[in-house]
Amino acid sequence: MLPQEIIRKKRDGAALTDEELGFVVRGICGGGFSEGQVAGFAMAVFFRGMNARERVTFTRAMTASGTVLRWDDLKLGGPVLDKHSTGGVGDKVSIMLAPLVAACGGFVPMISGRGLGHTGGTLDKLGAIPGYRADPDINTFRRVVQQVGCAIIGQTAELAPADKRLYAVRDVTATVESIPLISASILSKKLAAGLEGLVMDVKTGSGAFMEDPAKARMLAKTLVSIGQGADLPVTALLTDMDEVLGESVGHALEMDEVVFYLTGRARDPRLHEVTLALAAEMLCLGKLTASLQEGKAKAQASLDSGKAAEVFSHMVAALGGPSDYLEKYAQYTLPAKIVKPFAAPRSGILVGMDCRAVGVAAIGLGGGRRTTSDVIDLTVGFTHFLRVGTKVEAGDLIALVHARNATEADAAIAELQEAVRIGDEAPMVQPVISARITAQTPE
Repeated sequence: MLPQEIIRKKRDGAALTDEELGFVVRGICGGGFSEGQVAGFAMAVFFRGMNARERVTFTRAMTASGTVLRWDDLKLGGPVLDKHSTGGVGDKVSIMLAPLVAACGGFVPMISGRGLGHTGGTLDKLGAIPGYRADPDINTFRRVVQQVGCAIIGQTAELAPADKRLYAVRDVTATVESIPLISASILSKKLAAGLEGLVMDVKTGSGAFMEDPAKARMLAKTLVSIGQGADLPVTALLTDMDEVLGESVGHALEMDEVVFYLTGRARDPRLHEVTLALAAEMLCLGKLTASLQEGKAKAQASLDSGKAAEVFSHMVAALGGPSDYLEKYAQYTLPAKIVKPFAAPRSGILVGMDCRAVGVAAIGLGGGRRTTSDVIDLTVGFTHFLRVGTKVEAGDLIALVHARNATEADAAIAELQEAVRIGDEAPMVQPVISARITAQTPE
């Protein structure tokens, strides 16, 4: 087989055989495909897509390009579960959810990523914890999951290495948005983690990677379908990203909110609803509860008892962080040098926001990467964000801006003034969870 002939075949709209797809993955992983050929394949798939069989076969081949974890030898005593989000602004759910599900009897080997574009990354947020190791070896990862119940780390070189090269090429060739390639990228890593159940949080709205609701639903259906074909039970929730999730944006600032949430000091209602819903889905997939209602109640009980917070604390310590992080979190992160208010320019009702613009403003403060080599400032961002629908008087605080200097703070305030809309009539309340997609959901 020749790479160029396979690319030609897909370019012309034909379906590739299982053997051809396996050849592609081996070429991507082993170097048999040049950068240009990887890019050509990605572009052909971007425009021509893949049928259901191709998607499953390609995902399985990507999974098999590296190590596939097994857990049966550890005799965990509970199901191996995970959740993945397509990314959003202020989305810190994974960091609370992993210990929450672990506290209810699940085992969560969560492999997360860094920030992409205007969305923040789970690993970058955990980077605000001094000493926390997001890159342990596989044996340490397995040991922490066994002993603690969960571990949140980054993708290792052993797991789905073909995806790492393909994604790097997609990122610079405008082919990231391909639904078959997105799905294979996500699920190959999850299948490699040896899961028994996966819940997808597919974001939609102005701050989402997949902004259009119809495309987000298509992605969710594709993920569920591929999971079914690869013998991995997958459920997906479509969740709103037309406003900041929670009250904070920025790595150390979001970690503070994680602490507040787990300890019960403060729980934003929308953030809480999404977290409990995802926890309930995971618990049902793992047969730890018989219904979603029972799952939510069990998750809430683990929060109220402090067990979820205890599991989080153990995970942080087991991966190199301080054992007293929950109690002394404020001592472990330096505050931003400048904190300035973003105030309402007039009286009215907060009717909406361009959530993507909020994420871009956080990058402008130094809280994200413009290039892969950029070093993130963990201290900057926004806190105390008001929810859409809140009535304000002129001069009322909408958010606090945490910045490195006054110039950058003022620039961020100017961007927020453009992003946040104040009107005179209350907006329609958007549900934070708009749909639940399973293998039985009709087209």
